[in-house]
Amino acid sequence: MEKPIIIAMDFDTEESALALLDQLDPQKCRVKIGKELFTLAGPQFVRNVIGRGFDVFLDLKFHDIPNTVARASKVAADLGVWMLNVHASGGRAMMEETRKALAEYGNDKPLLIAVTVLTSLAESDLKEVGVDRSPLQQVSKLAALTRDCGLDGVVCSAAEASDLRAESGSDFILVTPGIRRPEDAMGDQKRVIGPAEAMRLGSSYLVVGRPITRAESPLQALDEFNSAVTGIR
Repeated sequence: MEKPIIIAMDFDTEESALALLDQLDPQKCRVKIGKELFTLAGPQFVRNVIGRGFDVFLDLKFHDIPNTVARASKVAADLGVWMLNVHASGGRAMMEETRKALAEYGNDKPLLIAVTVLTSLAESDLKEVGVDRSPLQQVSKLAALTRDCGLDGVVCSAAEASDLRAESGSDFILVTPGIRRPEDAMGDQKRVIGPAEAMRLGSSYLVVGRPITRAESPLQALDEFNSAVTGIR
């Protein structure tokens, strides 16, 4: 995949987001606009970012009745986004209707991926909502459904990427959030999945936030992340 680094634009002001974009090169990365920034700045901000030459992953995780999600996804496609996502737990009809709606855009259609299980959910959380499977089992099941519905890929954790890559083949997109290098852990004792390891495990795109957005030189940090995955793809 070209430009595997997707920078998470998790800002609470439009000015902060634009200040970061001023320091980045759209030839070296893509950007993710999520609920907070989209709710704050709206569709026109998305258009502005695209106008600066950046590919935008619109991370709004649509989850509603099939017609509503399909229509919302078409609005996102009209904005010119590169990729958007839905919740796989919305079911087959929702995902298939959305895929068919986006097919109308031909070669200009955005990539359509699905969220399986949020990384914040543990097995106990799943059981509380009636899912009697481990997170990995549920991820695998929903990823298989996503693939069967003809979507382009899923969002997954790096820990799940190896299994999903083996199950889904080489063309299925795996977008992995929360990538950090060991020097970005800041004393955290939990195991850190770095960019090179995530790519080796099967990730297609890596979502990176604070290690780049809060760096003294965001462009230098981006270059370091890109260097880390060179030769892995």
